[in-house]
Amino acid sequence: MYANFEDKGKIFTPVVSKEPVDVILQTTVHRITGKFHVRPDERLIDQLNHADAFLALTDVTVMDLSGGETLYTLRFMVVQRNQIVWMAPTQELHNQ
Repeated sequence: MYANFEDKGKIFTPVVSKEPVDVILQTTVHRITGKFHVRPDERLIDQLNHADAFLALTDVTVMDLSGGETLYTLRFMVVQRNQIVWMAPTQELHNQ
């Protein structure tokens, strides 16, 4: 189960590799863009279904609900999962 042990008892575990996916999501009060990290063999929905109470995002921009005004830019942010109204990969967005 564990990769190896150090003499002092420290446990080294395998690294879980993930790929960043550019996403846009809406909470009850903000629109957020950033990178959500997904395991290579899973879909975005798989990762959401198995996620903890909070989702980690990187390279984040937080905007008002209309998406017109940028309120914050952050390198890292966590979002409470039950506050997410919708989420989509930005590569699948098509302006109409």
